[in-house]
Amino acid sequence: MNIHEYQAKQLLAQYGVAVPLEIPARSLDEARVAAETIVASGSAKIVVKSQIHAGGRGKGRFTSGFQGGVQAASSAAEAVSLAGKMLGNVLVTKQTGPDGRRVQTLLIASGAKIKKEFYLAVLLDRTAGRPLIIASTEGGMDIEEVAAKTPEKIFKEWIDPAVGIMPFQARKIAAVLGLKGDLFKSAVRFVTGVFLTWWECDASLVEINPMCAVELPDGKEAVVALDAKISLDDNGLYRHKDIQAMRDLNEEAPLEIEASKHSLNYIKLDGNIACLVNGAGLAMATMDIIQHYGGMPANFLDVGGGASKEQVTAAFKIILQDPNVKGILVNIFGGIMDCNVIATGIVAAVKETGLKLPLVVRLEGNNVVAGKKTLAESGLKLITADSMADAAQKVVKAVRK
Repeated sequence: MNIHEYQAKQLLAQYGVAVPLEIPARSLDEARVAAETIVASGSAKIVVKSQIHAGGRGKGRFTSGFQGGVQAASSAAEAVSLAGKMLGNVLVTKQTGPDGRRVQTLLIASGAKIKKEFYLAVLLDRTAGRPLIIASTEGGMDIEEVAAKTPEKIFKEWIDPAVGIMPFQARKIAAVLGLKGDLFKSAVRFVTGVFLTWWECDASLVEINPMCAVELPDGKEAVVALDAKISLDDNGLYRHKDIQAMRDLNEEAPLEIEASKHSLNYIKLDGNIACLVNGAGLAMATMDIIQHYGGMPANFLDVGGGASKEQVTAAFKIILQDPNVKGILVNIFGGIMDCNVIATGIVAAVKETGLKLPLVVRLEGNNVVAGKKTLAESGLKLITADSMADAAQKVVKAVRK
């Protein structure tokens, strides 16, 4: 699950990470109050930031023609004017695709006197089986670009999950970033707090870009998070009711929301061949082999290892809500999954939805004989396949007719 920048900073602040004075606003009245509060705090600059689940907001453009989803104002009135050009309008960035996202929340923030920008992130290194902290002196840039052009400017520190982040590791990162004095001490607290946020919130990613050394109103310097991104591990959300409440359904595709209600893993794609598969790895392989034979997958859909007849029916209904779908490939390898349960679900779904599209089914594994018998006796017009390659070729051919 993804959350907005302002929500990410609320979580970070709980673990001692310094963030600027910022106030979310969902209307022009709220934006006005927030801007006036920022001005009253002594800030000479007010930053108005669109809140959508996508990067590249500053360089994005609104479909109205207004350029930039992150803007700076020098007065409360100017901030409110900028808010009026963003709220309720659709922002298109390099990550949203051409459809963009409608901005329904703004973050009104105090401007900062930035001395230097850095990059910091915590994620799971699945190869090492350990949390990994990534830091760089090249803040404000895409880390992929830094890795490609100047990999020597990326520093990595692995954390032992049995003991957590040690003080010397936080100090090592602060030193690598070239920080000294008050900034060094501030960075040690900052790095520790970012890691604790990742660990305690069951996050899959915490990214601070930029992590900034700034000059405070009293002349002192500190490290603060000017931007933040947090992605949460769905498997750990049951432990965090407060974080679950941060979910913004307006930022999610309607079909993906519907799929989550039935515990289905669904992601819409741009092709025309729908896939219904059990297991994420098999689903990825199925999409690959469809493309190998010249087709384009319309979705990723993993019904899991123990799907019920009701879930299979729900999956078919979700697939058929995509108008681009011209054919369906069901690819099931039964380990825990009972092939006959899938077959029964397919029969029920086809009859209930009145399916007219080509349907190719490949079943293999647990109770496959009973599953194939159920399909054969159903009277349905479907195409059976003996292997993944056979199934992919048949569905691609059927869609092209």
